[in-house]
Amino acid sequence: MPKQIAGDELDLIVNIVTQFPDGVALNDIFRELNTDISLRQMQKRLTILINHGRLISEGATRAKKYKIPQIKEDEVKNSSPIPLSAVANEIQRKITSPIYARKSVGYNRKFLEDYRPNESRYLPDHIIYKLFEIGKMIGDRPVGTYAREIYNRILIDLSWNSSRLEGNSYSLLETERLLKLNATVAGKDIAEARMILNHKEAIEFLVDSIDTIEINRFTIVSLHAILSHDLLGNPKSSGRLREIPIGIGRSVYQPISIPQVIEECFQQIIDKAFAIRNPFEQAFFLMVHLPYLQPFEDVNKRVSRLAANIPLLLNHLCPLSFVDVPKQSYVNGLLGIYELNRIELMREVFVWAYERSCLRYSNTKREVASPDPLRIRYRALINEIVPRIVLEKMDKTKAISTIREYALNYVPLEDQVRFIETVEIDIMSLHEGNIARHRLRPSDYNNWQEVWR
Repeated sequence: MPKQIAGDELDLIVNIVTQFPDGVALNDIFRELNTDISLRQMQKRLTILINHGRLISEGATRAKKYKIPQIKEDEVKNSSPIPLSAVANEIQRKITSPIYARKSVGYNRKFLEDYRPNESRYLPDHIIYKLFEIGKMIGDRPVGTYAREIYNRILIDLSWNSSRLEGNSYSLLETERLLKLNATVAGKDIAEARMILNHKEAIEFLVDSIDTIEINRFTIVSLHAILSHDLLGNPKSSGRLREIPIGIGRSVYQPISIPQVIEECFQQIIDKAFAIRNPFEQAFFLMVHLPYLQPFEDVNKRVSRLAANIPLLLNHLCPLSFVDVPKQSYVNGLLGIYELNRIELMREVFVWAYERSCLRYSNTKREVASPDPLRIRYRALINEIVPRIVLEKMDKTKAISTIREYALNYVPLEDQVRFIETVEIDIMSLHEGNIARHRLRPSDYNNWQEVWR
């Protein structure tokens, strides 16, 4: 298997490029990085960063320069379905201004030390009450019962959504095939499949240990060891706190690099999180402070997303699978924490994400969800694709390629990812009770299911 490229190595390249607002040539990046890799290997890393949208290139051959893509303010406001308050919009405006116009900042230890469990509150009472109402389960059942009941749904949704937020290009159906059949996708980086499979193992670890698990050092480092398996340049870094400096792509924030302080702050985070009595406050605290400290060489955000589910599962609450959460909204929330120590934008993303997760998993009464504008916009196209897949008795491989073909041919680039996701969710949600809305008969559905399964 080819050697994987460490995320921190890519971050260092991005940090170099951010120092040149007008663009920088390959040779200049190579000189600034001061590494023993070849120019060809450097080009491979730049290509990866371009494919992931972290860099753009301008010009050709020797005149080519690499730059940080800038997001226009109106694009940021219109690209997300999450409604934001004036405070959250102001944070978003600040952290999406050109990177060269933002002030460099380091780790602010006071941000963590000022937080006092059960006295400080990131989530006010009205939000806590709302989350409990939509997330609570009915009945008095043992801890973890609900997690086990919906295990297969959590496994696919959380593995896919958490990987998607990292830039993973597997679709929802491709993720399902990988998890159920171990079927990788030809032409995709093997690291993407490894990332998803690692999520599966980490979720299995949480659910299987739910009767005894708690928020402590062992749990968090174990999650990191599982999630980072085969994805770090140095295998010994899995499950270990970092001892090297790292950078954050497209940010002016520089995490602390002193191992002793990382160790101290990590233990503070664990101790404070363990002491918090409210499960939602506990979950959100972990989503704020684990990524902010960056205690590991890479995979910090993935660890925080799974760790946030521990208090929810322990308290018989609906899990948080990050369904429908736009990647840029999540990233902007983190940047608000990194660069401003402001949690309001991430809080609104967290609350919206939890509401969406409850709509998928919870059996409690709740308000009807607001119509999805994308689903309305492409209603006719969706109503053409879904019955076609059933009537032509497509298997999952053929369905994936058909949905992608429709997206490429009929959907604007900015909507393609969410369009594919929407159609795949509709296909995976089909059952005998809802096929009539697509003018399908039970015999059509049953014949298709023989192939689909």
